[in-house]
Amino acid sequence: MYYIVTGAAGFIGANLVRALNARGITRIIAVDDLTQADKFGNLTDCELADYLDKQEFLDMIEHGQFDGGIEAILHQGACSDTMESDGRYMMANNYRYSLSLLNFCQDQEVPLLYASSAAVYGGSQEFREEREFEAPLNVYGYSKFLFDQIVRRRLASADFSSPVAGFRYFNVYGPRESHKGRMASVAFHHFNQYRDSGKVRLFEGSGGYAHGEQRRDFVYVDDVVKVNMAFLDSGTSGIYNLGTGRAQSFNELAVATANACRALEGKPALPLAELVAAGTIEYIPFPEALKGKYQSFTQADLTQLRQAGYHDEFATVEQGVATYVNWLAR
Repeated sequence: MYYIVTGAAGFIGANLVRALNARGITRIIAVDDLTQADKFGNLTDCELADYLDKQEFLDMIEHGQFDGGIEAILHQGACSDTMESDGRYMMANNYRYSLSLLNFCQDQEVPLLYASSAAVYGGSQEFREEREFEAPLNVYGYSKFLFDQIVRRRLASADFSSPVAGFRYFNVYGPRESHKGRMASVAFHHFNQYRDSGKVRLFEGSGGYAHGEQRRDFVYVDDVVKVNMAFLDSGTSGIYNLGTGRAQSFNELAVATANACRALEGKPALPLAELVAAGTIEYIPFPEALKGKYQSFTQADLTQLRQAGYHDEFATVEQGVATYVNWLAR
């Protein structure tokens, strides 16, 4: 019996493969699309049974070659570029792909854990797993939203034969994301900005927020992995927010990154005002392309996650960024 991890060479997928390996599980089939070949580096320290291209995997599913042979599917494969304008590509890659795996898992009685996204909430100020708060601002968010609705309807009708758990990831950051380029986390970009120029850059105020005071729920990837593993063990079904439950400002993130970098240089931590005065943190104009498509505030409501039995605490930005900067600086 094999574990399948889709998007396995990607950010969260590779971290999940590592977590399975840490449990002694090596019968893992990694599924991905290596058109962007440099992602392979995320898997070089992982133990796998096999690697399959995404289309090859789907063809094998369709022709019954995995019938009776899969223990669980951890589905992380998706186009996560929120600026992608090709809706046909986005829907095929995110929605239709996910639906094929859902149907297979239900037919084969195989647990499915999948990546949803906080992008389903769009400009909402409420982040609860309820239809009234879901209004995606881009086709990426819509592709995740539409699949969540299919899952929600099946769960409500009891029309499912095995566990299905979807996780609405908020702003995830941490090791193995460098291949994402401009879509990598703010923490990743801040580290590289500081290394290259000794300063980090933030957007000026927007949406009624002062410079750098837009707030997001930043969640460290290790916590994301822990939640996935807990639900893999419990077999609990549902759609759940996966964030920290805390909104922290981009200023806080920038301060945490700058001070973690300063610590590596043997320099003391400084407060925001002093970092701004020294030019270590600077503000740049808000991009025109993001106006009307930007979430200035996110904060996961963890009520459903806690009720499902997950009670571990999540790292703060200060804790997670310090760990991440040390990893990046290796």
